[in-house]
Amino acid sequence: MTLESLAELAGREVAVTDWFAITQDRIDRFADATEDRQWIHVDRAAARESPYRTTVAHGFLTLSMLSHLSRNALRVEGVRMRVNYGLNKVRFPAPVRAGSKIRARFTLQSVKNFDEGVDVTLAVTVEVEGAEKPCCVAEWIVRYYHAV
Repeated sequence: MTLESLAELAGREVAVTDWFAITQDRIDRFADATEDRQWIHVDRAAARESPYRTTVAHGFLTLSMLSHLSRNALRVEGVRMRVNYGLNKVRFPAPVRAGSKIRARFTLQSVKNFDEGVDVTLAVTVEVEGAEKPCCVAEWIVRYYHAV
């Protein structure tokens, strides 16, 4: 894909990532980094008594993985820089249990030109391997700057 060809892909799924494991170690490190140590994320014994029967990832951990997940799946040529510009909507319909694998599906919704590049709005659905419902759905805006 190039910046110039992106608009032609509006309304289409443009990428599906490989599966990525969400380990308890990653959940613990995210809890430390964000100071969010709620028991459902970090206390394995207490979490066994929860409806999930194990610890679960923070919704924001799942959301923060979008940049990593998209890096290899969304290859756009002719770009100097790619920036996370923000989100319009985010929901977390289902949990990500520790040890689960997730992947993301990206559908290009729109492309808006600006002087130095384009803003791309993507509908993102993050799936959990073997689960019926997605764990995250979001509308994500990524800003791509033209190569100099």
